[in-house]
Amino acid sequence: MCRCGSAPPGDGRGVRLSLRQEIPDRRSVVVAGLPRGFPVMELRYWGGDWGLPSVHPECLAVLAYAKFGGAPLTLTPVDYTWASSQGEVPLLIHKDDVIALPVNILSYFRKQKYNADYVLSAREGSDTLAYVALLEEKLLPAILHTFWVDPDNYSSVTRPWYASRIPFPLRFYLPGRMYREALNRILVTKGQPPLYSMNEVEAQIYKDAKECLNLLSNRLGRSQFFFGDMPTTLDAFVFGFLAPLYKARLLKVQLQEHLKQLPNLCDFCDHVLCVHFTEHTEDG
Repeated sequence: MCRCGSAPPGDGRGVRLSLRQEIPDRRSVVVAGLPRGFPVMELRYWGGDWGLPSVHPECLAVLAYAKFGGAPLTLTPVDYTWASSQGEVPLLIHKDDVIALPVNILSYFRKQKYNADYVLSAREGSDTLAYVALLEEKLLPAILHTFWVDPDNYSSVTRPWYASRIPFPLRFYLPGRMYREALNRILVTKGQPPLYSMNEVEAQIYKDAKECLNLLSNRLGRSQFFFGDMPTTLDAFVFGFLAPLYKARLLKVQLQEHLKQLPNLCDFCDHVLCVHFTEHTEDG
């Protein structure tokens, strides 16, 4: 249910996806008033469920920033017509430019004059970089573990969801590849001395994630957004990382339960959905 007003006022990797592949059934957004023939940017991304426009944290962060900054996009969700074996999404295509990784995509939006951060001071810009780094170091490993490494959630939620949207025979390959990438990302971040066993790594990443959620809750306080009355980059990343965790129907809910004990963060997710993604709030 949409709960508008529930919150009180207040390094890049190589791109391997084939660019020659055309995917049908595109949905255009935020394109009203553009000149005929204007080269609208195309975003390829994992699609939505659970009342969200995307279930993928990094895709969702990019979608949120595009909404906040008014970037005109043609949206191309991954579906049964998809033919890439690499899984490089989110991916932005504009004219001859191909941009991977959220930080690079957001930078490209800003270069195209779609800047959600114009209201920030230099100090707030520095704080944004620090908080985004904190999210990626302290929160993302636990989110990856929750969805991709925990065996119950992976087998009952994550793998079936992605496999249902990937064509044969890639559905038998790509989810496993994404699982291995998630596990490797966790181990690169946390799997070093003095943490040697997976049980030790798991305990540490959930401890770090809960502390990060507490910090975000304290930083947000009773405000609608993290830097005043307008959403910015930090709001996009926090929403992208938290909303799937908040909305997913999981079997193992350790981190989800902790998030739901922080009502201002849940209200923040509901507010962003209600104001900026109204077309998705009815099926949540």
